[in-house]
Amino acid sequence: MADGRPRRRGGGRAGAADRRGSAAIEQMPWRVPLNTDRPTEPLTEEGVQAIHDGAMRILEDIGIEFLHDEALALFKQAGCTVEGTNVRMGRDWVMEMLGHAPAQFDLTPRNPDRKITMGGGHILFGNVSSPPNYFDLEIGKKVSGTRAQCANLLRLTQYFNCIHFAGGYPVEAVDIHASVRHLDIVHDKLLLTDKVVHAYSLGQERVEDVIEMVKIAGQLSEEDFAAKPRMYTNINSTSPLKHDDLMIDGCLRCARRGQAVMVTPFTLAGAMAPVTMAGAVTLSIAEAISAIALFQYVRPGVPSVIGTFTSNVDMKSGAPAFGTPEYMRATQMTGQMARFYGLPMRASGVCAANVPDGQAMWETSNSLWSAVQSGANIVYHAAGWLEGGLIACPEKFVMDCEVLQMIQRYMEPAITDTAPDAIAIDAIKEVGPNGHFFGIDHTQERYEKAFYQPFMSDWRNFEAWENAGSVWTAERAHHTFKKILQDFEAPPMDIAVKEELADFVARRKAEGGAPTDF
Repeated sequence: MADGRPRRRGGGRAGAADRRGSAAIEQMPWRVPLNTDRPTEPLTEEGVQAIHDGAMRILEDIGIEFLHDEALALFKQAGCTVEGTNVRMGRDWVMEMLGHAPAQFDLTPRNPDRKITMGGGHILFGNVSSPPNYFDLEIGKKVSGTRAQCANLLRLTQYFNCIHFAGGYPVEAVDIHASVRHLDIVHDKLLLTDKVVHAYSLGQERVEDVIEMVKIAGQLSEEDFAAKPRMYTNINSTSPLKHDDLMIDGCLRCARRGQAVMVTPFTLAGAMAPVTMAGAVTLSIAEAISAIALFQYVRPGVPSVIGTFTSNVDMKSGAPAFGTPEYMRATQMTGQMARFYGLPMRASGVCAANVPDGQAMWETSNSLWSAVQSGANIVYHAAGWLEGGLIACPEKFVMDCEVLQMIQRYMEPAITDTAPDAIAIDAIKEVGPNGHFFGIDHTQERYEKAFYQPFMSDWRNFEAWENAGSVWTAERAHHTFKKILQDFEAPPMDIAVKEELADFVARRKAEGGAPTDF
């Protein structure tokens, strides 16, 4: 294997026993991890103030373009300066609006046992969302996404306890017309998962349809739905300095009904943002809080999250780069700014690699650990992302979940327990300078839960690994993916609720779904 690529086997030495072993996952139980580490803060207090002042100067002197007529009218009503589509807003008003946003809130899906908490030190991980293409080792090439592939990635989303919410479409189902795609995929998502779901802000019909489907799945009245957050939407600004019509419209619809909104500028330093990371972060902050201020004006206290997607480009090709030192620092810097504004923060687990290889994992690990270091509360694309977001991959999904479980284990307080039994002076005295700790009671009572147990890493030596078939990591992940699909059981849903969902989808399809340009 001089080229470093994993081999796909039809049999041979990677026999049935090895495949069963790699696929028999004993995963960690469901929980929402709490990050108690002190965040990494590369900015001085003066640096935080400099970025804040820069963002305010952008909002006061340059302005943000809002391509949405109602938003422009609302800004004007609030006393902001509106000239055409350009909105300039004073810092005092912006800070007053941000002061309404909660620092912590819950999101409750159809299964209340899957409720998640946003903010307050909690960190949540979600599936890859929105790639138009798909790759797995069986197909062996990049292909357009399908509904079946999307459903399989939703099964992984439900199966893994370290995945806390079901983000956008894990892969775009390009085989379904865009006018009705949201109906079929959200239908599949609500049947195959019972975790918190998301609505794309891509026009009135898509948002309103998802809201109705979430209400049906949870058997919620309008009053129950609006009483607390049940779902969320996430939008990207069109950097530099612009928010488009459909995304602002979707957020306003969700905000008015008390549902969570996330604003995540996609600022690539050197392309859509200044080449300096401080400049890119400053632009990102200005774009994000301009929209959050609007949503707080419309409904004070609506759950709002500031997102970061600030990275750099390859200045040789212009291609986006992820998991870089600059990406990590930008994420940490944005974490400081989120705490300054009292907002929960969204980060991402991303890479630029094209296949599930070493580059994919080191770049994604850098991204994920920068989210931990920054104090991020929700991590998009934490499992399954390739090619800068253009490919979804089940093997990468499984491999990423190993990293996510390790991060969750790292956060468990048991590891840093300093009680007398953990300090273990009596055990050290018992063993002395000439013994070992394997057989003593202190070890025997604790060994089963003392250390993290991987489901994907192979800790055998080279000869044992070779004798078992020399199966590379991505291939083990493929076997695990297939085993999960084989054993998967969808979460329960009452048959009458399933029929109501199906009837809604059929009716909306008959009505034409959402308008498209094609």
